[in-house]
Amino acid sequence: MAIGPVQLIALGFQHPNFHGEVIAELERLRESDTVRVIDALAVYKSADGELEAEHLSNLSEAEAIELGSKIGALIGLGFEGEEGMVAGAEAGAEAVAEQGGISVLGGEEAWDVLEDIPNDSAAALILLEHHWAVPLRDAIARAGGFRLSDGFISPLDLIEIGLVSAEEAKELHEMETAAAAR
Repeated sequence: MAIGPVQLIALGFQHPNFHGEVIAELERLRESDTVRVIDALAVYKSADGELEAEHLSNLSEAEAIELGSKIGALIGLGFEGEEGMVAGAEAGAEAVAEQGGISVLGGEEAWDVLEDIPNDSAAALILLEHHWAVPLRDAIARAGGFRLSDGFISPLDLIEIGLVSAEEAKELHEMETAAAAR
């Protein structure tokens, strides 16, 4: 299985009102072989500070075990050059097989980060594989290219190049940042 570029997305939600839309959209993208959720952790903190968490992945068990070996190396389960990477990959594959699936974002490390979530809000950490990008990435590599940087562009930056109007950019920017401004 070829693995596409992997991205970690951290999202915040004030006064969350989930209706299953996000999960449904991730499943739709998986069905079209566009993305795979390698691991995801959604955490809700009630008004009185109680935490509820839910893991999500749309990988099969076989995919989770195969990706686990690669993710084990990626997250640094071994630090001693190639030997450490191999040991990390093997340890990652063993851990995933023992767990019956991958949970990169679980465990004590994730909970330390999530303690900072304000009451009556939620956070989601999504480790996402861009499966659609495998052929493009491979073509770039065959041409001798490599990634220098990446990032999302704010809609406000798209006005200058004429991709969106000022009104459209304002609407998109407000939609993307509305909850954070409350």
